[in-house]
Amino acid sequence: MTTPFPFTAVVGQDDLRLALLLNAVSPAVGGVLVRGEKGTAKSTAVRALSALMPEVDVVSECRFSCDPGSPDPGCPDGPHEPGGFASRPARMVELPVGASEDRLVGALDIERALSEGVKAFEPGLLADAHRGILYVDEVNLLHDHLVDLLLDAAAMGASYVEREGVSVRHAARFLLVGTMNPEEGELRPQLLDRFGLTVEVAASREPEQRVEVVRRRLAYDDDPAGFAARWAEEEADVRARIVAAKKLLPSVRLGDDALRQIAATCAAFEVDGMRADIVMARTATALAAWAGRTDVLAEDVRQAALLALPHRRRRNPFDAPGLDEDKLDETLEEFSGDDDPDPDPDPDSGPDSGPDGPGGGGGQPAPEDGPQVGDQEARPEAEQDGQPQPQPSGAGEQSAARASEPFRTKVLSVPGLGEGAAGRRSRARTEHGRTTGARRPKGTLTKLHLAATVQAAAPHQRARGRSGPGLVVRRDDLRQATREGREGNLVLFVVDASGSMAARQRMSAVKGAVLSLLLDAYQRRDKVGLVTFRGSGAEVALPPTSSVDAAAARLESLPTGGRTPLSAGLLRAHDVLRVERLRDPARRPLVVVVTDGRATGGPEPVALAGRAARLFAAEGVASVVVDCESGPVRLGLAGQLAGELGGTAVTLDELRADSIAGLVKDVQGTSRRAA
Repeated sequence: MTTPFPFTAVVGQDDLRLALLLNAVSPAVGGVLVRGEKGTAKSTAVRALSALMPEVDVVSECRFSCDPGSPDPGCPDGPHEPGGFASRPARMVELPVGASEDRLVGALDIERALSEGVKAFEPGLLADAHRGILYVDEVNLLHDHLVDLLLDAAAMGASYVEREGVSVRHAARFLLVGTMNPEEGELRPQLLDRFGLTVEVAASREPEQRVEVVRRRLAYDDDPAGFAARWAEEEADVRARIVAAKKLLPSVRLGDDALRQIAATCAAFEVDGMRADIVMARTATALAAWAGRTDVLAEDVRQAALLALPHRRRRNPFDAPGLDEDKLDETLEEFSGDDDPDPDPDPDSGPDSGPDGPGGGGGQPAPEDGPQVGDQEARPEAEQDGQPQPQPSGAGEQSAARASEPFRTKVLSVPGLGEGAAGRRSRARTEHGRTTGARRPKGTLTKLHLAATVQAAAPHQRARGRSGPGLVVRRDDLRQATREGREGNLVLFVVDASGSMAARQRMSAVKGAVLSLLLDAYQRRDKVGLVTFRGSGAEVALPPTSSVDAAAARLESLPTGGRTPLSAGLLRAHDVLRVERLRDPARRPLVVVVTDGRATGGPEPVALAGRAARLFAAEGVASVVVDCESGPVRLGLAGQLAGELGGTAVTLDELRADSIAGLVKDVQGTSRRAA
């Protein structure tokens, strides 16, 4: 067995260690979501925590780790007789990103259930993690339906498996920890809210601390057992402190003054719902127990707010999580009571930092300046385009215009039936959705089509010697349900940033439209990419990614000016799709060209653009042209481009969901014939 890196040997990351320890003391806090760049010890700290967890007593031979003191009355392996228990370390179970639903919640043997009436249940990872830690690395890349199942089990403390009228329930209480790199895409706000605490981690910029990180890592790699032995005493101290805090927790008093501070803080920061209040209360109680106190103080409420609120204040995926600490201190002071000896704590106060009690401010303060997406407040001209100001790099180039207010767009979808990653845009064959037919299973049966199975078995009952009321079912009779749902697509934006688009008011509207489409792509779980063209060529401003906020940032700083190399933009987009098709052949693309249709620069620019557009049509790529032409006289060039692409043209006004003109359903393209 591999020796884990000691938890107390992790350098820095005080907020991360504190959040993990608070959940170890009180799993009711609701788990931890760790956000941060790669290489910041996220996984190392989580895996190290398992060695600090106290041992658990379990019923012998129980696959669901029932507590012998209070066994689960509904345990599938029960009922359990008194006595017969064993002690073992708390488990840490890792959920792979590509895991199936059956691997997570468990699988029922449908064949035995139909033919023998036996609930033959094979436990999944949720059963393995009961009374331990469930760790999900890159939780933002996990399929949405798996995240829903995971968080439902964490909230209810139980897992339910339903298969065609056969159901199994078992206890599933665990410490849930997820890690993610925001550059790879965000979690939906609804899912963010289901994590009790969140922590932002980043690599230290202090040379001495970075030196210590490298020194300890090299020492561990050279001799893991010896390195762990040198930290054994510190590990034992923290383990004992967790046990003591767990025993003290029921005695901690959460007074009315602390409750008023919690409620006032959640109201002041306008968080949705009541989950934040409950999480803050539980976190503040755990902080008091961790500090060895039986009363919750203002400093506990403050630290609880810094850990529980930043991720709940996001209103759209482009908002950075954070908390205004000055506003937090003012709220706590305003609602402090007489029984609180420290109504205005120092921002650096809190549980002692160090291996025994990491502390410090959680979350990130809200930015004090710099533009926010969709912010329409009047500003001096020098500030309107964000900071720092882009510097013109060529003749005719203008600084970046700010995006107008985003709006809800009409649905643009790829025609036909795909088989890509689960999402919410285009029709696809999926594991979840409405049942459309049946087929023989390939490998393990996961979704039984009961009617088709009975129909297949019925003609053979006499030959099989059926004598009782039940059917005689053989494996060859089983039928897998085929289902239709929605998939996520690759939405590739090709944006004209030339001089013809450079009028400030016009480019602002164009950026607002693209930003609106990016919001739609986020909600529909798409990958996005951004190609821009202006001057003498085109560039890939953002390769295909799941991080739509990265695309929004690139769009915000996009300058304009120069000629209109439309063909260069289309050819660069074609190259991007060619490479992406090799990486992810199942994900179907949707090309969104945002332009007025003009083409200038070089010999025969219009003819070159037409030839480039016909490449997309020949390959059946679905496309839409957002026509940005304005004014009383229109040339209709964008419509001609859409015809060459084999797609559809819509105006900026028609793109709005509340527009009565130009209803957009499927993007018309030669891919309809391919489907």
